[in-house]
Amino acid sequence: MNEVLFGLVSSYGLPVVAISAFLSCLAVPIPTFAVMLAGGAFAATGDLGFWQVILTAYVAAMLGDQTGFQIGRWGGASVIAALSHNHARARLIERAQNDIRKWGGIGVFFSTWLFAPLGPWVNLVAGVVRMSWLRFTVWDFAGEAIWVTLYVSLGFLFGERLPELAELVGDWAGLISSLAVTVALGALIVRKVWHPSGTE
Repeated sequence: MNEVLFGLVSSYGLPVVAISAFLSCLAVPIPTFAVMLAGGAFAATGDLGFWQVILTAYVAAMLGDQTGFQIGRWGGASVIAALSHNHARARLIERAQNDIRKWGGIGVFFSTWLFAPLGPWVNLVAGVVRMSWLRFTVWDFAGEAIWVTLYVSLGFLFGERLPELAELVGDWAGLISSLAVTVALGALIVRKVWHPSGTE
């Protein structure tokens, strides 16, 4: 899959980066990190402009997030109900709802890069619960800046080993997400131990 994406970026450049970033923010299963790594690698060889790749990916990701947010806002709970028929998707949506309830805007921020698989669902839920558009956009703006800059820069710096880099980053992203979930659960357990219900 990654090799196919690398070929598409090589042949068509920025439009592939834009379409990939936009669709991945709407839960289309595209390994966009690989596309951005490829964009950075081709920028290093002079085939693409570094800042053009970053700007294209960033704007497309923001548009995707805003689309998901507006779908949630205008579709409301009926959208959540329709999407929750799939068990795996229902679990992701439930986690996204928990993140929004517990963390608010910070949940949006971390879902764009640290918990990226939750990102599209957090966008949707943020719209459903009527989070302030400005609050959502500010946190989303900050999170997407990290996500896009990190992956494009890695591709730019280490793009000569692109296939190995994509595999390593894919494994690393999964590991980081797992560790982050573990830390969050640990923090909640500690909070419950030190502040039992009814004593806070």
